[in-house]
Amino acid sequence: MTYLAETSDNRSMELPDELLQGAIDIHVHAGPWLRSCPGRLDPFQIAEQAKAVGMRALMYLDHTLGMSCGTSLLTTRQVPGIDVFGGIIMTSVLGGLNPRAVKTALEYGAGARFVHFGAHCTHFMASHEGSYVDGKPVTFKDQYPAFQKELDRSIRVPLDGSVPDDLAEILGLIAEHPHVHLNTGHVSVDEAMRLADLAIDAGIRKIVVAHPCRGRMTVEQQRKLAEKGVLLEGAVSDWMFHRGLPRTNYYVEREWADEIAGIANAPEFSGIMPWARQIREIGVEHFILGTDYGIRSGPTPAEGMRTLISSLLDLEFTVDEINTMIKNNPARLLDLEP
Repeated sequence: MTYLAETSDNRSMELPDELLQGAIDIHVHAGPWLRSCPGRLDPFQIAEQAKAVGMRALMYLDHTLGMSCGTSLLTTRQVPGIDVFGGIIMTSVLGGLNPRAVKTALEYGAGARFVHFGAHCTHFMASHEGSYVDGKPVTFKDQYPAFQKELDRSIRVPLDGSVPDDLAEILGLIAEHPHVHLNTGHVSVDEAMRLADLAIDAGIRKIVVAHPCRGRMTVEQQRKLAEKGVLLEGAVSDWMFHRGLPRTNYYVEREWADEIAGIANAPEFSGIMPWARQIREIGVEHFILGTDYGIRSGPTPAEGMRTLISSLLDLEFTVDEINTMIKNNPARLLDLEP
């Protein structure tokens, strides 16, 4: 397809929709959902909408039960004409850093295409989530003695130089499956840097730094990872997310509905401008972009992708630069033909 070059004096209403054709959303929460954390659409509806606007592929993440490779298989069969991928997010539901869960996910349904090191059940995330008490933010660990058990079960990457057997086995499993990529998840910056080095040492060739973690990294830290071949994830939710709405995200206990940490937990992202500036400074060739949408209070993923594209156009990213981040780089990550 040939695109007319867009400038500030030549705006096209059609161009965002044209660029949606062939786009890949690498971060979609499609459910099923907890009643305490409702979703917008079911997995089939999300795929149908994405297919209708011409998108090429979706990658589903399930941060509650952890495995989305079964859902992805069912969705692909129900909605032919669009590729849907899934994987495993290691959660305390699945026993944390559990090699058996990873082995199962690699063979379950369509087979995991990613191994993610935890979302809301990482020690970093769980220790920062909380709610307001008398108008002041208080973490759950300081409000509820029972929450200590969640911290005890939470996922950590050791920073003392040790490599626990379970972690080593998980890294080995990913390395044995070159079509599978490692996602650092919502760990701390130091943990992500350590995990990336361990993954490279283990022979893993596809590594993605999750967007909430990347949002807490300095530009120099991101550059160091990019120089090692690590991909950096960005999402619309980094700068367009309903922070503060009480949502349990991961827990069934309604009193554990987070209000203070939010999905991004990244003070460096105070809006789209610093988010986009980092992409410019580091280089579009190192980024993959998605929406991180699916929650009930947000736009649909298809709407989110159009917002992403439109916003990048307004910031005068070129068509080629946008295609690099929403089509070419994700296609390479998923071993799809260019």
